[in-house]
Amino acid sequence: MTALDLSSPVAVVGTGTMGQGIAQVALVAGHPVRLYDAAPGRAREAAVAIDARLDRLVDKGRLDAAARDAARARLEPAQALAELADCALVVEAVLERLDVKQQLFGELEDIVAEDCLLATNTSSLSVTAIGGALRHPGRFLGLHFFNPAPLLPLVEVVSGFATDVASATRAYETARAWGKTPVACADTPGFIVNRIARPFYAEAFAVYEAQAADPATIDAVLRESGGFRMGAFELTDLIGQDVNEAVTRSVWQSFFQDVRFTPSLAQRRLVESGRLGRKTGHGWYDHTEGAERPEPHTADKEQPPAHVVAEGRLGPARELLDLIREAGIQVREEDEDNGTRLVLPSGGQLVLADGQTSVEFRDVVYFDLALDYRKATRIALAASQDTSPRTLAEATGLFQALGKDVSVIGDVPGMIVARTVARIIDLAHDALVKGVATKEDIDTAMRLGVNYPLGPFEWDDRLGHDFAYEVLDEMHDRDPSGRYAPSLALFRHSCAAERREDPS
Repeated sequence: MTALDLSSPVAVVGTGTMGQGIAQVALVAGHPVRLYDAAPGRAREAAVAIDARLDRLVDKGRLDAAARDAARARLEPAQALAELADCALVVEAVLERLDVKQQLFGELEDIVAEDCLLATNTSSLSVTAIGGALRHPGRFLGLHFFNPAPLLPLVEVVSGFATDVASATRAYETARAWGKTPVACADTPGFIVNRIARPFYAEAFAVYEAQAADPATIDAVLRESGGFRMGAFELTDLIGQDVNEAVTRSVWQSFFQDVRFTPSLAQRRLVESGRLGRKTGHGWYDHTEGAERPEPHTADKEQPPAHVVAEGRLGPARELLDLIREAGIQVREEDEDNGTRLVLPSGGQLVLADGQTSVEFRDVVYFDLALDYRKATRIALAASQDTSPRTLAEATGLFQALGKDVSVIGDVPGMIVARTVARIIDLAHDALVKGVATKEDIDTAMRLGVNYPLGPFEWDDRLGHDFAYEVLDEMHDRDPSGRYAPSLALFRHSCAAERREDPS
């Protein structure tokens, strides 16, 4: 099954930001494009806006003038749905209401040919439910673009329960012909990205609600240690708190209020107060003109220890040993299976985040996971009120000697990066075994859809296949609500990996 021929007209219904973006993508790819909006005059206004975007592409050297003129000639506002009768594909980008979308596609089915593909750009509604009342639901599917559609490469091609394989394949190949990176997925709440990304926001908010760290510090740790392009608080301010919270609530409700997807009460209060982020001038941060951005908590300078004892190879943090030696600090290694501890001169221990808490042990400082300890510019430490001040000072000085800023946070299990990555890995495994998408498509979707530094399975391979399970299992012991209970899929994956490493 091949992509739609470029001579085939494509229609976009709904001419907001997303609709205009999708129309521009199809137009620049070479299709005749029809724009329709139920509001009188809106389609013509959208055509003018797209014309202006084409001009900007020419100014930036991304499109030549002849191609712009040809594209402009292929763009046609429509005054009635009947004008879409000869289209080979209709993409809907209207209000996120099931009844509105169902009514629209019911009307379209009476207008377009039986082989016309019908697609919704919904991000939160069931594709199956939208197409459920159609006479020919096999040609109905989801084409979920990401905003801004002309710039972001990912398109989730969503097959509803009744979608024909041929229709999904044609839509997939068409998206690829448009220069996009399509991924195939089943119709599940949140599809791939909005399902698996929930912990990135939820765990940051949970750390904040536990008063373990402020938004600026959590964001800095996610960026500078976790390698994420933006932190959860600044990203939701950019998206819009109302939009982000609505997606979270939709996924939670669609999974029958599964505790793993529970929305944040702190974010709910932010929405109720009208502090929606950049668009209102205030969200987690103050975005008004001249407002100062709060600085993350950064520890004062401390003296580094003269030596450390490494018990084991530190697991995912093993590259720290080379960094410590390069900083001129003596390292003595002691063999210990699965050891993840550094013993400091005080006798206290520095331990990689494992889902436990400092208060449970005599004198332990936890340090957070990093995407790359050599490149990381900040490390989070966690200690309890009973931790020796000397031990915390030595731990702080050690990482400062490695060129890192240090943020000391509250004694929460899993810290910030470790708990976030563990939960993302868990949801990815759960989605894989439930047939939502392939491993490769999940990794692609999370890297391109939300700019993660690694896909979940790439993280899993790097960390070791038992890391996420062990972190979540320990966290579940401390919070038995079910939020952190490892999925059966992750449990099986961890067991299988353990057998491969120790076949005896």
